[in-house]
Amino acid sequence: MPDLNQVVTFPVRRIELGFGFEQAARIAEALRPHVPGIALEAVRRIEKELPDFVRPHDPRYSEGLGLSVEYAIGHFLDLMADPGIGSADVLAFWREIGAGEAREGRPLDSWHTATRIGAGVAVERLTERAEELGYRPGSANVAAIANAVFGYLNQLAVVVAEGHADVEARAAGLTKDLRQNLVDRLLSDPVPDPRDLKGAAREAGWALPRTVAAVPLHERGPETRRPALPPDVLLGLHLPDACLIVPDPEGPGRAQLLEQQLRDWTVAIGPTVEISELGTSLRWARRALALADEGLIDGAKPIIAERHMPMIVLMRDRDLVERVIERRLAPLLAVRSQQRYRLAETLLTALECGFNATEVAGRLHLHAQTVRYRIRRLEELFGSTLQATSGRLELHMVLQAWLALNQEPAVSELRTG
Repeated sequence: MPDLNQVVTFPVRRIELGFGFEQAARIAEALRPHVPGIALEAVRRIEKELPDFVRPHDPRYSEGLGLSVEYAIGHFLDLMADPGIGSADVLAFWREIGAGEAREGRPLDSWHTATRIGAGVAVERLTERAEELGYRPGSANVAAIANAVFGYLNQLAVVVAEGHADVEARAAGLTKDLRQNLVDRLLSDPVPDPRDLKGAAREAGWALPRTVAAVPLHERGPETRRPALPPDVLLGLHLPDACLIVPDPEGPGRAQLLEQQLRDWTVAIGPTVEISELGTSLRWARRALALADEGLIDGAKPIIAERHMPMIVLMRDRDLVERVIERRLAPLLAVRSQQRYRLAETLLTALECGFNATEVAGRLHLHAQTVRYRIRRLEELFGSTLQATSGRLELHMVLQAWLALNQEPAVSELRTG
């Protein structure tokens, strides 16, 4: 009777078969001449049930499959005769099988199915041949043999998977390096001519797009997750100042995708440009991102840099802006700090609404009478210059800047106290 407590073991360095079947060595030796025929039948069964796997257009693959099956069955019989036999060569062979499947871009699903088919044929024919040779294994013996065969194949599957994973990992690492190199080239100053980028882009598996946008981004905390983005988005997370390169940024669903996948990041999206102007897109986006870091632009959602052009331009020379604020808003800065922000907000909205109190009230969610009171107060402060057409653009710009710089009372006191 076989020892069913441990039919198959899983050592680190070799495959072993703990199989207490009487006269196992003699049975294995007697079955060995039948291995080529059993392997051929197994291949034919696989060809019938998995025609795509064996590639009928390539007879060499069918021949190689037959040799592999024969090798597997032969080694199984070796283990049946001597469980302590070394298996280094076998492990190397099957690891290379997995590597070959990975190099050809084939997943292992079909391989696993093929081995199960082959194992079924092997168990069936090995027990039949054993009976023909005068050995009468009972049902428990047959079960032990089947268990051993499938356990053996499970060990081979592990080795095949290791070879497959090694190649995929090396390919992924190479692709990552090529893409990072491409990002570095695209963000260099000046950006190379697109014609000079074709080879690098092809090696990195990236189709040169007609338009792109630079998307610098900052982590919001230590638990920020790596963004899961489509493969056509180049990741520059290796850079000191992390950045993405997004092709066709105005395409369908692009904005929603970035917002969804970059929730844990503060993000600025640069203008859509041709690839040779990527540096310009990055420059504008980085300025917008810097203002978001200062709290001057809301960074809760991806920042569209072009929509914040006035603030970006204004803040390029902060000293000049603050000097103009002191001159242009002097009457407003003279009132109590608790009133300044409300009056400044009302004046900015009134400028945009043509001093229509009803429209201003709707924009600010106030009663129209409250707005009229504030406008009268502003008229007292600014006099005839309040609604003058000359200088209105300057007033509008400095109001925007002052409101951005004074969102918090503490900041307001610091700026104007």
